[in-house]
Amino acid sequence: MKKIGLLLLVAIAVIACGKENENTMYVKASVKGLKKGTFYLQKQIDSMIVSVDSISVDGTEDFLMTDDVMSPEMYYLTLGNSSKRISFFGEKDTVYISSQLDLFGLKAKIKGSANQELLDNFNDIQQKFNNQKLDLMKAEFEAIKANSQDSVDMVAKKLKSWERKKYLYSTNFAVKNANFEVAPYIALTDLFDANLGLLDTINNSLTPSIKESKYGKQLDAYIQDIKAVE
Repeated sequence: MKKIGLLLLVAIAVIACGKENENTMYVKASVKGLKKGTFYLQKQIDSMIVSVDSISVDGTEDFLMTDDVMSPEMYYLTLGNSSKRISFFGEKDTVYISSQLDLFGLKAKIKGSANQELLDNFNDIQQKFNNQKLDLMKAEFEAIKANSQDSVDMVAKKLKSWERKKYLYSTNFAVKNANFEVAPYIALTDLFDANLGLLDTINNSLTPSIKESKYGKQLDAYIQDIKAVE
């Protein structure tokens, strides 16, 4: 009877281990031109970038990596020991990544992550802001070179206006998507040096579940730290 009970427990344990974890993220990657190499799936834990999975590929362009995602966060798919990496918002379920070996780390298509899709849209607009800043910096250089103080002052005003518009756009984007983890992530990465009012606006707009996410908790802690020294 005891043996039967023991066998039953072992059977239950095997079945339990065989079940998929509902928080599992599957990263299905395809790198054209790949013949052989080692890839690491990484994320930030505290202040360190650590590997949570790795795979050595030989003779195939496709591979699979996994991790348990308790809260959607940024991951990195890194090629060997190089600095070439693809950053993406990881979420439970399946994330598809496709790239080319010669463009790895520079260009990739990522599907399956709602947060990543929003972040891609956000980054597209940010690139336009960055291009505008480059144009203004060029104008500032030319004004200084021409020793025209009036032109320098005018560019300075435009730079302040540019900064205000950029911060407001980022804040509005985060508030509009307050039910996604990308909202506090944007606040922490794009608005970390913004005024406290903008950060508070985003923090107060977050839904309860996002407030309890990894970046939601980090944003609230960051705001509390700022308030503590003011």
